[in-house]
Amino acid sequence: MTTPELSPIVLVVEDEMLLRMRAVDIVEDAGFVPLEAVSADEAIEILESRDDVSLLFTDIQMPGTMDGLKLAHAVHNRWPHIKIILVSGQVRPTESDKPADSRFFAKPVEAGHMVAQLQDMVGAGVLQVVPSLQSADISLTEQNRDLRDQLQQAGIDAQALHLETVNNTEKQQLIIDENQPLQDALTTENDSLKLALEQAGIDAKALLVQAGIDAEEREAADKLQDLIHAELHHRIKNTLATVSAIANQSIRTATSLAHANAAIDGRLAALGRAHDLLIQVSWSNATIESTVRSAIEPFDQGSGRFVITGDTIPISSNSVIAFAMTLNELCTNTTKFGALSVPEGQVHIAWQQHDGRLRFLWTETGGPRVNEPTRRSFGTRMMSSLGQQLKGAVQLDYNPAGFIYTLEVPVDAISPKPINTA
Repeated sequence: MTTPELSPIVLVVEDEMLLRMRAVDIVEDAGFVPLEAVSADEAIEILESRDDVSLLFTDIQMPGTMDGLKLAHAVHNRWPHIKIILVSGQVRPTESDKPADSRFFAKPVEAGHMVAQLQDMVGAGVLQVVPSLQSADISLTEQNRDLRDQLQQAGIDAQALHLETVNNTEKQQLIIDENQPLQDALTTENDSLKLALEQAGIDAKALLVQAGIDAEEREAADKLQDLIHAELHHRIKNTLATVSAIANQSIRTATSLAHANAAIDGRLAALGRAHDLLIQVSWSNATIESTVRSAIEPFDQGSGRFVITGDTIPISSNSVIAFAMTLNELCTNTTKFGALSVPEGQVHIAWQQHDGRLRFLWTETGGPRVNEPTRRSFGTRMMSSLGQQLKGAVQLDYNPAGFIYTLEVPVDAISPKPINTA
C-alpha cells in the first residue's frame, strides 16, 4: 500500500472551526493530506516553511492582515505552481478578481462535487475512503450512492434526520428524508430566508414613502438596509454551512443512524443555545462565564453538580460558538461515560488569566474509572480543534481517576475586537 506521505498536500485555510473540520474531511475523502490554518498569516508561515503543498483551499472572509482573496493572489505570485480553490458565503469574485486558473465555490459547498474538483485540479489521490457497514465509522454523505445502496441492501432506512437551527427567536426545521439530499434542504431554507429579506426591504421602503421621508434620506436608508441584508445573508450562509458540517461529520463517525440522529440533535441544540446567548447580548459583551452557564444548562438542571469558578473575561462571538460546541461535547461525554454518569460525580470548571494568557480547566471527579478511547471521534476532534482555533493548545488527560481537559490560549485570541467607527 502506498504511504500517505506520497499523497498531494492541500492547505485548508478557514477560521470557523466546524467548517475547517468539514473541509479537512473533504480533502481526505479526495485522497489527499490536509494541513490546517485559521488565518492567512498562519497559511503564509506554513508555506514559507515547506515546499510540498499542491493546493490552497481557502475561505475568502477571514480575520488578520489579509483576507482569502489577497492570500490567493499572494500565493499565486510567490508559488505559482500551487493550485487555488476559493470559497465564500458572501463574496462572489469575478474572473478578474481571482488569480489565474483558480476556482470559486459558494458556501455551503457540496462535498461530492468538491472532492471531484480537488481530484480534477491535483489528480486522483493515493488514499481512498472505502465506506463499510462493518467499520466503526460510517460515511453517509448524500453524494455517496454506493453507500446508500449498501444501507438499503442491509435493510436500513435512512429517514428523517431532523435538523433544528435557530434564526433569531424562531426555530426553523430542516427535514432530510430518503429522497431529498441535504444540500437541497439547505438551499430551500436559504431561498426562503432570502425571500423574507427581500419582502422586508419592500415593506421598509413603503413605510419610508408613507412617512414622507425625502429622497436623500430614503437613499441613505436603502444603503443601510443593503448593508444589513449583506451581513444577514453572510450569517445565514455560514449558519447553513455549519449545519451541513455538523450533519455530515456526525453521520461520518456514528456507529448507527440512531447514534447519528442523537448526535446531530444535541449539536444543533448547542449551536442554537450559543446563538440565543449572542442575541441576548447583541452579538457582543458575552463572557466566558455566560458561555459556560448557557452550555451546561441542559445537563445541570439545577443539580449543582457543576462547580464553576473564574474571572469575568469578555469573549468574541466567534469564540462563543467554538466554546459552546466544545463544551457540549464535554457535557455529552461526561453524562454518558464520565463523572456525571453516576450520582456522586462532579465536574469542576475553572479559568483564569495570567500574563496575557487564559488557562481553562475542566476536571471530572467521583466518576467511573476512565479509559482512553480507542478511536478518535468527531467530538474528540472538535475538542482538540478549539486550541488551534484560538491560537493555543489543548491537552486531553484520560486520568483513571477522572478526565481532565486543559485549554491554554492568548487572551487576545478570544477578546472582542474593537469596532472601527471611523
